[in-house]
Amino acid sequence: MGDAHRVGVVGLGVISRAYLDTLAGHPSVRITAVADLDATRSAAVAAELPGVAARTVEELLSSPDVDTVLNLTVPAAHAEIALGAIARGKHVYGEKPLAATLADAHTVVEAAAKAEVAVGCAPDTVLGTGIQTARAAVETGTIGRPLSASAVMVTPGHERWHPQPDFYYTTGGGPLLDMGPYYLASLVHLLGPVRAVTGASSRLRGERVIGSGPRTGERIPVEVDTHVSGVLEHTSGALTTITTSFDGVATTAAPIEVHGETGTLAAPDPNRFDGEVRLFALGAEQWTTLAPSAGYAGGSRGVGLLDFVTADGGRAARASGDLALHVLETMTALLRSSAEGRRIELTTSAAPPAPVPLTPVEEWRERAWPVAR
Repeated sequence: MGDAHRVGVVGLGVISRAYLDTLAGHPSVRITAVADLDATRSAAVAAELPGVAARTVEELLSSPDVDTVLNLTVPAAHAEIALGAIARGKHVYGEKPLAATLADAHTVVEAAAKAEVAVGCAPDTVLGTGIQTARAAVETGTIGRPLSASAVMVTPGHERWHPQPDFYYTTGGGPLLDMGPYYLASLVHLLGPVRAVTGASSRLRGERVIGSGPRTGERIPVEVDTHVSGVLEHTSGALTTITTSFDGVATTAAPIEVHGETGTLAAPDPNRFDGEVRLFALGAEQWTTLAPSAGYAGGSRGVGLLDFVTADGGRAARASGDLALHVLETMTALLRSSAEGRRIELTTSAAPPAPVPLTPVEEWRERAWPVAR
């Protein structure tokens, strides 16, 4: 236990603003430094935050006033930054995926274990009231024994709104590696780990057109599959069908549905912290909405880091490196299955982390959580 946990932020792109809004001024953490390949950007962010220094990436990783590195770089750089921090004895919490390749992710987790530092990884949206309320309903038997699930994410592609979308269409990108972590982490919370997968995927367009920002109209190459479907075999025996796509316009499917012996549960978008959880009970005539019963209410990106730095011997971090590694293997196995035309058994597993009790927004935003050291 101790004073506010000191955090250094590497990577100040679009997603960093959401993290900074959550973490800046929180009594459990203190942002001490920021770094970005664009020095002008890091200087501008540091100027907004009293007491925060703008540093180079190397300076931040070596800084004695940083306990945990918040790694918000592009996927291709996740492993390099994480390993650099671990080599200097620092904890790492990063954006998803844990690394661009499964081999790199294993290296990160093994290096952290050897150095006796912790690794955490987004998504933390699954800790909000949406997925946590759905999980509570499943675990209390609201739908009886869960038998199967479906997970669906269909969009026309991030190039329509993101001013620098290149990394979504290169190694480490694509709809599954980009959006899949939200759905797969949720499914582990809801149904437990995955033991085997079968996948299929396609890439029907060789380029995309940027739709916003200074590069509007520029064409960028597509180097990864942009529609991925598959079947997940959970260790519980439940089966999930999953579709992630940058090739559709819209869908009427619920983001996640869990089908049990006595009911069906519809969970909200796992890329959000909240949203309605709906139940259709066996014999009922219509859907009903469940009141939020678990999760960080009013959550925002960064709550997973707060959960991470305050975990101790009594509770493991919920957005953990082990869960992120299992999610990444599930995704890469789906892509391998598609390429090789066969069912693939997984080598990793991850027990669902401790459920999140219903926590009012004022508690997690304003209360100083006991900080683990």
